[in-house]
Amino acid sequence: MAIQQIFSPLPGVFYRKPAPDQPVYKNDGDTVTENDTIGLIEVMKSFNEVKAGAAGKIVRFLIENEDAVMAGQPIAEIEV
Repeated sequence: MAIQQIFSPLPGVFYRKPAPDQPVYKNDGDTVTENDTIGLIEVMKSFNEVKAGAAGKIVRFLIENEDAVMAGQPIAEIEV
């Protein structure tokens, strides 16, 4: 199986949870489908979903919850 990275589509702050009191969308080792949301990017109070983009298993997240990200920065790796 190959490793594929999931990249940030835009600059902002990455959130792994839909809300502070909610569980994370996905954890390391979780299975994902192409359309699964793995997190959110906040830009100027606007939240944009980050989708897995491929079916497989999340190997690991490369950034932490609430980290600032740049457009094109790798967020996670999935085994496809």
